[in-house]
Amino acid sequence: MDKYLSSAGEIAIQHIGHGSIMLLWRDKIVQVDPYSEVADYKTLPKADMILITHDHYDHYDPQAIEDTRKPDTMIIGKFPDDTPIRSRIPLDNGQQTQWEGITIKAVAAYNRLHMRAPGQPFHPQGFGNGYILKIGDLTLYIAGDTEPIPEMRDLGPVDIAFLPQNLPYTMDPDMFIEAVHMIRPRILYPYHYGEIDRKALARALPEIDIRWK
Repeated sequence: MDKYLSSAGEIAIQHIGHGSIMLLWRDKIVQVDPYSEVADYKTLPKADMILITHDHYDHYDPQAIEDTRKPDTMIIGKFPDDTPIRSRIPLDNGQQTQWEGITIKAVAAYNRLHMRAPGQPFHPQGFGNGYILKIGDLTLYIAGDTEPIPEMRDLGPVDIAFLPQNLPYTMDPDMFIEAVHMIRPRILYPYHYGEIDRKALARALPEIDIRWK
């Protein structure tokens, strides 16, 4: 796990795979979009909080959620209307909540160009969330499934960003670089990616500290 120091203590971050991330802060475990295809969550630390970006199967995986949750696990984010999950806080774009000293703000994540069919984006506006997490003086941005969107310019300073690059659902390489230039994170984790040219990305973003799984 990569470790970072904040004014509220050390934060450890692990990109588990695909869109799945694990955070350790103090004695708390946060799992983001747990997905059974990338890990056996029965073998990982149980989550104190689970954060869900949207309800596509590779982000909202009931089996992975069941495998990592405890009786008192708080689950926050976007869920299907018929979800049986309890102990949950639904969040829509623009809403925020606090959990154990972490500020969690839901931000926009959507497609403008990539379409399932004409006029039907893979991720319509409002369908899913990205998240800004503030832990002490450290700001994390977890983009979710999105393309470069105007709202990225208003995120404020970002220390650590997770951005997706996979077609046709999120960004192509040029979109990815455009999004990084809008956000200007200190540290960048490419995640939820398919084929990606690491050397070309490093050449295009020489000033960014890029971390790979």
